[in-house]
Amino acid sequence: MDRQKRKTLQMGLLAAGGGLSVLSPAQASTTKSPFTVRPITIPIAGTDEVFPVRRIYCIGRNYAAHAREMGSDPTREPPFFFQKPTDAIQFVPLGVTADHPYPSLTKNYHYEVELVVALKSGGKNIPMNRALDCVYGYAVGLDMTRRDLQRMMGDQKKPWEIGKSFDQSAPIGPLYPASRIGHFQQEKISLSVNGETKQNASLAHMIWSVAEQITKISEANELFAGDIIYTGTPENVGPVVKGDVIVCKIDRLPDLSIKIV
Repeated sequence: MDRQKRKTLQMGLLAAGGGLSVLSPAQASTTKSPFTVRPITIPIAGTDEVFPVRRIYCIGRNYAAHAREMGSDPTREPPFFFQKPTDAIQFVPLGVTADHPYPSLTKNYHYEVELVVALKSGGKNIPMNRALDCVYGYAVGLDMTRRDLQRMMGDQKKPWEIGKSFDQSAPIGPLYPASRIGHFQQEKISLSVNGETKQNASLAHMIWSVAEQITKISEANELFAGDIIYTGTPENVGPVVKGDVIVCKIDRLPDLSIKIV
């Protein structure tokens, strides 16, 4: 058995035993997979490029009024984060009202409009004065939530992933590079359902700024290029039903619109 075959076999045995193997570029080009996994990407506005998504981080209760409506005290609680799977992404093109399926298992499906931050670099324990250097760009996003399942699991002191981390639970618009549009601090953020405004606030109302969120996440997990952060939602989250049209707005970014089907 030649050296390359022996090495490939050893890595296969390591993987079967639960270990983690890292392939070199040469090995990756010759190693076969039994199936293909679709890469998750977000189109970059004004280009033919896409942004590859590595992880989705979300911050909970990052606007004081929303924290209070969810039963928390925003003056005392440190930030907390959760994750969605990358294939929760539902890309919504410009000028399109995309069909968004009402998910299974829920009778209380909620909207949450959010500014999304995409990273071009990362690290551990990133100083706050360097955090924005990691930002590639921004987008409008929705953190859709099966609220009844989230609350039920919370009441049982169990992880409420089932309420947050499901198929197409992270609609998002095109990504706009910070090098073109700058950073976001005080822009208005809003959401309407069937033309009626439901959420209306300012990014200045965030408890933890974008830079602070990047710093805080990097204390717990090493951040990398390709990570995105859903930065929290204002107050007045609420339910939608089939047929409802949601329109999300953040100043200096184009609207995002979906129809619940």
